[in-house]
Amino acid sequence: MDLEALLVHFFGSDDPANLTEAEFDRATEKLKIAFGIEREPGRRFALWTLLHALDMAPLPAEAFAKEPQLKAAADEYLSAAFRLERFGDGDA
Repeated sequence: MDLEALLVHFFGSDDPANLTEAEFDRATEKLKIAFGIEREPGRRFALWTLLHALDMAPLPAEAFAKEPQLKAAADEYLSAAFRLERFGDGDA
């Protein structure tokens, strides 16, 4: 999935920062619902990564309790994101 396409689909813009608080809240609610009902693993993971980027993602163990491969991928994603964050802060 393309991040920009996901942003436009859920937020109506490729920059959610331009939305009002009410628009942002409605869009994130739609995103959370979409994640909850999505059954295709790749799409579900993409929605989870977008939720993570917005600091709204459930922990991998909760999000992918019945999908061990996706849980492992999400754990790896979080580890990589943490390493990048540390590197960006000059601590690594």
